[in-house]
Order: sequence, then structure tokens, then C-alpha cells
Amino acid sequence: MENKIQIYTDGSCLGNPGPGGWGAVLIHKGKEKHISGSEPDTTNNRMEMMAIIKALEFLHQHKIQDRDIVIYSDSSLVINTFTKGWKRKANTDLWSELNRLTAWLNISWNWVKGHSTNKYNNLADELAVKAAETLRA
Repeated sequence: MENKIQIYTDGSCLGNPGPGGWGAVLIHKGKEKHISGSEPDTTNNRMEMMAIIKALEFLHQHKIQDRDIVIYSDSSLVINTFTKGWKRKANTDLWSELNRLTAWLNISWNWVKGHSTNKYNNLADELAVKAAETLRA
């Protein structure tokens, strides 16, 4: 795993639709980078996708494109769309962005059980929930 980057992502929505947040934990050579953000009126699926988009944008912005990337998500929709060819019926804007960002990267897509014992998935969830909660009035 020396040259691999692990990315754990999660999305959260307070109501669906409602205020939402996304979180990602990027791990490389034992170092962690945490990123998160929010949107005022969104859905859980959009936030799940946005977490991956923002993590990949971070890699692109820092010109990190020459490493294998392992993405972990508890979103069956996202993982199965990439691994099993599920149809992309909604959120076509985000699917297009994911296609653009993933085009030249070597990515392994992995489903992880949410709200379970995976430390980094739980951390990504915590980041997403906190980001969504910042929008509560």
C-alpha cells in the first residue's frame, strides 16, 4: 500500500432532501487529510457522490494522479454503479463530473458497511454529519 491512496467517503442529509454534508478521509503513507463541506438543499445520494468528487478534486488540485487509488464508500449506489454497471438515472450532473475526474485514474471501488466498526468510514460519516449540522438554523 506504499504508493496507494486510500479514500473513505460518506454523505449525510438532515431530511432527504434537506441540508446535507459530505466528508472524506484521504490516507497516504500513514498520513491523513480530512475534508468536508455542505449544501443547504440536497439529498443523501448527492452528498455521497459529492464526497468522492471533492476527494478526487483534491488529488487533481495537488497533481496526485500517478498512484493507485482505493475508494471506500458505504453507498451501494455509487459502488455498484462503478463495479456492476448500475444505470445512472438521477444526478446526471454529478455522474458526469465523476466520469471526468476518474477518466485517467486507476481506482479500486470498495463497499464498506456504514455505521459499523470501520474507523475511517465512521470518521468520514462524522465529518459529513458535522458539515450538515453547520447549516441548521
